[in-house]
Amino acid sequence: MKRVITPGTFDPITSGHIDVITRAASISDEVIVAVAASPKKHPLFSLEERTDLAIRALAHLDNVRVEPFKGLLVDFCASMDAHVIVKGLRAITDFEYEFQMTALNYELNQHLETLFIMSPPNYMYLSSSIVREIASLGGDVSQFVPPCVDVALKEKFATALL
Repeated sequence: MKRVITPGTFDPITSGHIDVITRAASISDEVIVAVAASPKKHPLFSLEERTDLAIRALAHLDNVRVEPFKGLLVDFCASMDAHVIVKGLRAITDFEYEFQMTALNYELNQHLETLFIMSPPNYMYLSSSIVREIASLGGDVSQFVPPCVDVALKEKFATALL
């Protein structure tokens, strides 16, 4: 497997994301972490901030690079000459959504395959939305995110907690 794409909004990138990306990096030559603009999700961090946090969080992985993108994932994959999408799965609810997305992506590009990596038990409950909620209420999220993200969340919510 040469080049794979690991897409997501990464708002923010968590230890669970890093686990999936690290495992993808161990079975491929190159992983492109595709940070989606996702304006309909109203992300807490801008696309530039999310991209920067991902770059910093993944700097230890030599065969991983981070790229922001807007538009369809299938178009981004084609522009990167990648034919495999790697996604993490935490629970049955993830599978149902990802199954639909895989089917739609296949309809748009029959040469694009999706590979799923199951989260280990210690990350099955972890999501960016849970991390954001805990951080917004002043909770400690340092065990769920890399240090650069912990700092960024504290800065984002500093004024909200006053």
